[in-house]
Amino acid sequence: MNFDFSPVWNGWHELAHGTLVTVEVTIGAIILGCIVGLIIGLGRLEPRRRVIYGLCSAYLSVVRGTPLLVQLFIWFFGLPFFGIELPAFFCGVVGMGMYSGAYVSEVVRGAIQSIDRGQMEAARSLGMPYGLAMRTIIVPQAVIRMIPPLGNEFVAVIKNSSLVSLVTIADVMHEGQKIISVSYRSLEVYLAIAVVYFVLTNLTGLALRLAERRLAVGGLVR
Repeated sequence: MNFDFSPVWNGWHELAHGTLVTVEVTIGAIILGCIVGLIIGLGRLEPRRRVIYGLCSAYLSVVRGTPLLVQLFIWFFGLPFFGIELPAFFCGVVGMGMYSGAYVSEVVRGAIQSIDRGQMEAARSLGMPYGLAMRTIIVPQAVIRMIPPLGNEFVAVIKNSSLVSLVTIADVMHEGQKIISVSYRSLEVYLAIAVVYFVLTNLTGLALRLAERRLAVGGLVR
């Protein structure tokens, strides 16, 4: 078997542009996923608020119970049936962000519930409102505990971003497929794409490990 990476070298500019788009989609999805995850996670902390708890639980059931690819297709191909046409990039970011948010919400809920209840009770006994105690005492500690599982979720978002090529977003996978269509060197191109994802996921993991280590040095992680 003879390898020919010349199509990869010749198309490096397209792959670089696709990598930038992949990073943009991923960052947008992660930001949206964290916002949605925080809202849903907090909504599921109090079962006594039945309406909010029920809506958040229903969201989790639907989003986690259907494939990401199907959800992306609904955003991009389904909404036009109702007269709603959105840009492909927007559909990709929102679709992935809403999907990731379902998983982030469980990380948020689990981290907050792992904090000793006595801390909230002590804060309330001192006259501190629930919201203020949550913002200043509970959530800052919970954020530290969220870092490892959030790191896994962020890596998953990077790898799942390859699906946005199917809704015409010019990410690195989409650009690689264009090169394959004219060069017929699929193995070489896919190997190059694999290296791109490998670098992105490992850089993300390294950044999160450094952040966790810095927090540990500062005495915040115990």
